This record gives sequence, structure tokens and C-alpha cells, in this order.
Amino acid sequence: MPSVFVSESHVPTLVVDVMPKAELLDPQGKAVHGALSRLGHSAVSSVRIGKRFEITVDEVTDEVIADVTKVAGEILSNSVIEDVVSVREANER
Repeated sequence: MPSVFVSESHVPTLVVDVMPKAELLDPQGKAVHGALSRLGHSAVSSVRIGKRFEITVDEVTDEVIADVTKVAGEILSNSVIEDVVSVREANER
């Protein structure tokens, strides 16, 4: 069987995480929590479902991070019901 070649080159990527505002109900999260409970996963106390965007950029600079943060607040999220919770490099945790 041929081996799969995985490139080691670094592609600068920013990750944007968007979550529903804490004070709002999360019907998708509640549905997943209910399913987990029915399947016997009683250790899970709650689930909230959000969005993750991976944005490839030419390079990561403070200016690029600020620009992506602005885009996240204006385009990638609905500020009425969602919060941008993080903008970070993909290799950061």
C-alpha cells in the first residue's frame, strides 16, 4: 500500500471561535445533551454548540489578527445572539 505524504510546511492559519451568548438558550446544544443522556453518557452536564472558522492568511501579524477580529465581529457572527470568544493561531490551544 502506498504511503500518504503529509506536507510539513506551515500554512499561517487563524482560528475564530463563535459561541451563542451565555444568556441565550442553545436548542442545538440541548438536543445533543438529551441524546447523550439517552445513550447513557450521564457525566455530561451540558452542551453548547458554536462555530469554528479557519482562516488562512499570508502571515500572522498584530495587524492581521486585528483585521480578522474585526471581520469576525462584523461578518462571521451575529452580535445580537453570538460572541466571538477567541481569535488565535491554529497551532495555539
